[in-house]
Amino acid sequence: MRTRTALIGLAGLTAGMMINAPVAGAADGDGAVADSLDEIVVTARRRDESFRDVPMTVNVFTAQAIEAAGIRRPADFIAQVPNMQLVETQNAGNAFVVVRGISQARNSEPSVAVLVDGVLETNPAEFNKALFDIEHIEVLKGPQGAIYGRNAIGGAIIIDTRAPTNDFEGQVRLTAGNGSTYGVQGAASGPLSDDGALKFRASINYLDTGGFLDNVYLNRKADPMRDLSGRVRLLWQPSDAFSADLRLSASSLDTRALYFVIPRDDESNPFASFTTAANANDVTTPITLDNPGENTRDVYNAALKMDFALNLGTLTSVTALNSTREVLTGDAYDFRPAAQSVFMAVRGTDLNQSQFLDLGSWSQELRLTSNTQGRVSWIAGAYFVHTDRFISTGNMLDTGAGVFAVYRQPRLTGPNPSDTFLADAQNNNAWALFGDVNLTLTEQWELDLALRYDQDRRENITKTPTAFLPDPSAREGEVRRRTWDEWQPKATLRYKPLDNLTVYGGWSRGFRSGGFNQTGVGAVADANAIAGVNDIFEAEVADTWEVGLKAQSASGAVSGSLSLFQTDSRNGYFFVFLAANSTQNLGNFDSRLKGGEVELRWRPLNQLEFNAGWGFTNSRITAMEDASVIGNNAPLVTDNTLNLGAQFTQPLSGDLGLLLRADFQRLGRTWWEPYNLTSRDPVSLLDARLGLTADNWSLVAWARNLTDEKYNAEYSPGGFLFRALPRRYGLEFNYRF
Repeated sequence: MRTRTALIGLAGLTAGMMINAPVAGAADGDGAVADSLDEIVVTARRRDESFRDVPMTVNVFTAQAIEAAGIRRPADFIAQVPNMQLVETQNAGNAFVVVRGISQARNSEPSVAVLVDGVLETNPAEFNKALFDIEHIEVLKGPQGAIYGRNAIGGAIIIDTRAPTNDFEGQVRLTAGNGSTYGVQGAASGPLSDDGALKFRASINYLDTGGFLDNVYLNRKADPMRDLSGRVRLLWQPSDAFSADLRLSASSLDTRALYFVIPRDDESNPFASFTTAANANDVTTPITLDNPGENTRDVYNAALKMDFALNLGTLTSVTALNSTREVLTGDAYDFRPAAQSVFMAVRGTDLNQSQFLDLGSWSQELRLTSNTQGRVSWIAGAYFVHTDRFISTGNMLDTGAGVFAVYRQPRLTGPNPSDTFLADAQNNNAWALFGDVNLTLTEQWELDLALRYDQDRRENITKTPTAFLPDPSAREGEVRRRTWDEWQPKATLRYKPLDNLTVYGGWSRGFRSGGFNQTGVGAVADANAIAGVNDIFEAEVADTWEVGLKAQSASGAVSGSLSLFQTDSRNGYFFVFLAANSTQNLGNFDSRLKGGEVELRWRPLNQLEFNAGWGFTNSRITAMEDASVIGNNAPLVTDNTLNLGAQFTQPLSGDLGLLLRADFQRLGRTWWEPYNLTSRDPVSLLDARLGLTADNWSLVAWARNLTDEKYNAEYSPGGFLFRALPRRYGLEFNYRF
């Protein structure tokens, strides 16, 4: 009750301050305030509208904000969004977006829909990659399935790359930093035809780092990385009635994985790890792998978006292809040199492990969007995606010969033969029909109604040789089929009593497909007395109520928003690692999530801007196969986040200026698994940038985690700790032509 009363009071205070805020800053010669906030256009509802008018919680990063904050990867912008975190762990393809308590897990469907240039990503393993030559990013919170389909259960991330230009232009960015880091980005754009109908944009990114985390056993860095990415866009606009946008992109990553730490009470006793209390805050136990391992990921995308202007509206066709191939190898449990490992003590031999993912998909969307005249506007469409997925995991005996990648078949000869091996292929087809109707009831009232039906049919074929199957009832070639489907409605009512005040409320449903754990893991989980893990995990459905407001002062110098939500989730995901066969598995639980966000932005002077955001999420497990966890906090949920930022720019002489920026993030207490055996203490992180800017160049010194906070990016059941990155810093030179 105390929290609710405080929030109601805060809502009134925020609205009052925004509406009645005095004009701040200096006026120009005509008496107008020169430092009002820029008008921001968003596409959250698949149509252009003002940020302050859209009735949902949206965080927007313009090209200017992306450049000023040095946003280069998804973690960089997610760190500035209240009630949202990115957990980076294990390998490049495992990066979990957690938003308002809706979390993600290994080998699961994503918690948010990700769209790049209007094309939906079909594979969560491709999300965590370099961001370069980006024009615009929007983060939408709350279920967005009615608009963006299955897996938008926690929200949506919309990323727009920079479009081809009418005039030739380009830029080059050079980066150098600690950890033997260096990189280069480049882009060029311009017309390809005399009439300007055909234009191009080509971008490239290369980054090489020696790493930041010490492997004290091998006396080398545990996390070196080399990343090469490129993108080409061709835009053809022969008339006002037709346009075609072709995007081709590729990314090749070479890094390391599986550099986990499992603390022991007594390092000299291999069995001490079985009695060590779970501790998500241990940052003293060093990384001691005797095999550095490898992690390579190759991602290829092609997408064609075509728009046809019709009398009825705009017909949009989006065709996309994706190929993702990732392999990772390294030490296995308990991630120590062979002589000190548990398996050496028990069996006389150490183990290492390998995982291989090979995924291909193609999708097609057709969407008809009405013209915007009148009081009624609408969208109707259909979507289809086909996915082929192969995954294998397993342990190998460590003969001291290093590590070897295992792909589609177990290693039966040579060094490091397979000890366990599981492989499955999936053939998945999903389709959807959707519609959205926007009704302008009066000048002040608007009603938006959306509905989508999604069906996901999955077929899993066991590719594990029968001799390696842990379940005697399973067999190679076994086919399991399952279909999940759901209606995803959304209703939103917006009220604008003033031009600079928007109040809204609504209800929405999100849906995330279920799936298959690898064949036979249910039997292994039962043998290890682990409840809730079966060969199939169920689809998640989340129902959310949300109310909110957005307001802006008359001068535009101050703006703010407040939102409150309650989500009831059925069959959320939790993660379990089975060391017996080195498999990563999902189970289900129900939960209730309650919380909200408050955000403020203030520009007292043209050169000075402040922003603040606070989010909180109260999570409680309401049902699970093991009833002892009911009432506990949901996995991967951070109870509150605080974001503070300040940016100062000062003209020096001519076009030369000074830039000073600081961004602070505080992550509150975080729980990691349903039993709440341990939680991570709050973490405070500071990023900073200081530089000189001119019309066509800039030189910036930057730092991330400036105070060198030591913490773990993840605690995984079984005592696995994955270290977060320490302080990184460097120089960045950018030249535009």
